[in-house]
Amino acid sequence: MNSAAEPAMKIQPEADAPRISVALMAALVILTCGHVLSNLLRTTPAVALDLMAADLKSPAQTVAALTSAYHFFFALLQIPIGVALDRYSIRSVSLVLFAGTVTGASLAATSSGPVSFFVAQAMIGMATSGMLMCPMALAAKKLTPVQFGLWSGLILSLGNAGMLLSSSPLAYVVEHWGWRAGFWIAAAAGVVVAGLVMLIVPADKPVRGERRALFAEMGTVVRLGMSPLLRGIVILAFVSLAVQIVLRGLWAGPWLMNLKGLSRIEAGNALALFTVALVVAPALSGILDRKFGKRRLLLLVTQLLAAALFVVMALGAPGYPLASAFGLTLMPASFDVVMLVSIGLLVCVQPLIYAMTRQVSGLENVGKAMSAVNLSFFLGTAVMQSVTSPIAAAWGLPAVLISMAVFLTVCTLIFFVLTRPAAQRGAA
Repeated sequence: MNSAAEPAMKIQPEADAPRISVALMAALVILTCGHVLSNLLRTTPAVALDLMAADLKSPAQTVAALTSAYHFFFALLQIPIGVALDRYSIRSVSLVLFAGTVTGASLAATSSGPVSFFVAQAMIGMATSGMLMCPMALAAKKLTPVQFGLWSGLILSLGNAGMLLSSSPLAYVVEHWGWRAGFWIAAAAGVVVAGLVMLIVPADKPVRGERRALFAEMGTVVRLGMSPLLRGIVILAFVSLAVQIVLRGLWAGPWLMNLKGLSRIEAGNALALFTVALVVAPALSGILDRKFGKRRLLLLVTQLLAAALFVVMALGAPGYPLASAFGLTLMPASFDVVMLVSIGLLVCVQPLIYAMTRQVSGLENVGKAMSAVNLSFFLGTAVMQSVTSPIAAAWGLPAVLISMAVFLTVCTLIFFVLTRPAAQRGAA
């Protein structure tokens, strides 16, 4: 078995790889629309947190903490989703998820208080938990490793376009029709995409292997995540997506509006630029991976640079050293936009993590192995969102950015140590 620490392996020339059919590409794109919807729903609070808090009669920090229910339940469902994708058709799993997403979005749109909003967030989290895994599992099972590296980046880039919808367009919707309209629009979109899944995605049956008891297979997801070959990858996954989602989906909007004085529409425009970086970055990382293959080193450099920029952005807050060094009360909002775009380009390299996971897992376990990594992605997001809410309440938003930088640095260094060649040879 090849080492995850040495991903620059011999790859099959593209000319020798089987061509991807139009039908498969269409199925991948349609399934990825579920991930678009998932990103729209999880990042809605970034431009509507203040209005949601007032409408739900709760402090903004409380509503922010309630949104972590999305990520906790999203993470919780990764284990059964991974098993389901290996036992049943991807089409069937996807349709069940869309039914739950439409229900959850409708519940959110009719929430009357913190309890009902919590239930809606939990429902949405469970229902969207497999929206990324469905196209990823289909790609992993149908494409070569080289093709998968590129398509995983394309899937994430297209999926991240959902965050573009929750920037300026959602800010406009919120300004004119309220935050509930955003959830109603998401519910309607879920119905449309589910119909396309029924028409376009084939009902392929999974590869038949030795079929074990359901709970035994669920235990395999956990064991794979804790195995020496995946341990370092899982640790980096725990924080990699978390800093991106927590910043984009929760704190970037309040940072721009409350600390930098931007209006909701102006903040939405700034978040749109940040989101463009998040859309471009996965495809770019997939291209770099295909060209150079230095996944481990690329992950180390990008994540540490992103951590440094978190600190730089925090130091530009009112009364902090960077602004004072320039003789300013605070760094201008244009500075924050540059920082956000740069962070987005650096931190959104999840295709490299998925590619490393695909490399060390067999086809019969690819759904479970990716779900183990996805579990870490979203459990880390839930934990970071829960941790940063009290940090924001006690010490302010600059402390939130600094804490995320610390988490990212520590986990990246642990990843680099655990995936060094000597450790991986011992694990194999």
